[in-house]
Amino acid sequence: MALGFTPAIEIYGANAALINQRLISWEHIDAAGIESDQLTLVLDLEGLEGLPSLGGKVGLLVGYLESGLVDKGQFLVTRRTPTLFPFRVSLVATAAPFSAADESGFQQRRSASHGPTTLGALFRELTARHGFSPRVDPALALKKVEHIDQSNETDMGFVTRLATKYGAIAKPVNELYVLARPGQVKSLSGKVLPDVKLSVTHNNRPGDHAFITATLDDSARGKSQGCKISWWDAAAGLLRVVETGLAPFKTVRQRCQSAEEAQAVGEAEVRKMGREKLKVKISCPGNPDFSAEGLVVLDDTWPGFMRGRWSIDKVTASGDRTNSYRCMIEATCLDPNADAIA
Repeated sequence: MALGFTPAIEIYGANAALINQRLISWEHIDAAGIESDQLTLVLDLEGLEGLPSLGGKVGLLVGYLESGLVDKGQFLVTRRTPTLFPFRVSLVATAAPFSAADESGFQQRRSASHGPTTLGALFRELTARHGFSPRVDPALALKKVEHIDQSNETDMGFVTRLATKYGAIAKPVNELYVLARPGQVKSLSGKVLPDVKLSVTHNNRPGDHAFITATLDDSARGKSQGCKISWWDAAAGLLRVVETGLAPFKTVRQRCQSAEEAQAVGEAEVRKMGREKLKVKISCPGNPDFSAEGLVVLDDTWPGFMRGRWSIDKVTASGDRTNSYRCMIEATCLDPNADAIA
């Protein structure tokens, strides 16, 4: 379906009429991992007494008048920064329900020991006590966690480290907190996402509405195809090594508590190596269907070394009164054999 050619944005929720009337520019960041989705709105303050309030919820609708607007979710206004010249204010809102009061202690540092348990059970325990509704990928839920220490870390920081250890992503999305593997054809909130095809026009030149530019980075391409990770066999009093993937091996400097944990961590590392062989950054016309953890397909109009399916790590969408709606996409190569290795 054609997207259209007249960009449009609408804010709903707290102070919606004021924001829509005075909006100068906007930026929406949709990212994987610890970084929460973020919305930045810049408003004109000329002739206005006072400032928009903090703590209100706003929603973002974006797209094109010809093809319709897409709801990108709701955000909590957590920061405002007024400037005298130019006389305007910048409002920053996050998708996660963070607040300065932090009633549940979500951003409070703490130390604790956990285990034996499973990854799913530990994740649910850590997120549910802060009012989130946890969602766990079934492929991760039963991973065994023999023992792990939380050392002067916030629960959010610890959950992120725990997810990374097992090759997963932990992300708050509104009232949900989701734990899932990257590169799956679904958003972290569980919504199935279609592949989004991106084509390069015949006359691809700067200044054209459909202009696309891209940078390919293959510096992450390494020789290692497998990894070695050690675990302590207390019964035998020996340090043992588990190999995953194929030679040549990369040595992971992390000691595990059991052979099963070492195997799980090793498999996650091999998947990561398979996925990060190539990275690409794409600047293109805005498309509300682009989403972190979704897939973008570069078709036959692209050079052969760029074609294929890419897993989106981050989408930065932006627009203002004069420029067209644009997206900056950061993505990694989706190796079809990466998950099969595990």
